[in-house]
Amino acid sequence: MKRLYAPWRREYVTGGGAGAECVLCLIGSEAGSDRENYVLHREGPVFVVLNRYPYINGHLMIVPLRHVPDLSGLSSEESETMMSLMARCEGALAKGMGCMGMNGGWNLGSCAGAGIEGHIHVHMLPRWSGDTNFMSTVGSTRVLSASLDDSYSRLVPFFNGGKEE
Repeated sequence: MKRLYAPWRREYVTGGGAGAECVLCLIGSEAGSDRENYVLHREGPVFVVLNRYPYINGHLMIVPLRHVPDLSGLSSEESETMMSLMARCEGALAKGMGCMGMNGGWNLGSCAGAGIEGHIHVHMLPRWSGDTNFMSTVGSTRVLSASLDDSYSRLVPFFNGGKEE
């Protein structure tokens, strides 16, 4: 399979259509809906959220509240908080997901793989030996073994004192 068409993703990726607000800005501004939006943690100018369309279970993103296009546009506080949260997320993923390794990074521009352009965010993905099987390799299809709710329940205690909100 070369392509898996998922037109239902358009609304998520574009934030609801042409001219709509950025989906990351919307999630960042909806503090009362953190559980529904899978926001794991908020700290100053940054929040941590599970990717609603993950590559693997526990795939999370660290996002500044402010709509900033790239790393060079971040304030010192945003940059420092994002880096601090990367370390905290590393521990949460290791303990909460029991992963054996991690991938992380960011994508600037659609040619670099950015699904949400114009709002910098860092991806962190837990990894396990053998987590990519023939479906990913041959079929170009990802298989997720747990729900977003399960990943949320496993990770959120590492951000709010050991209990789910």
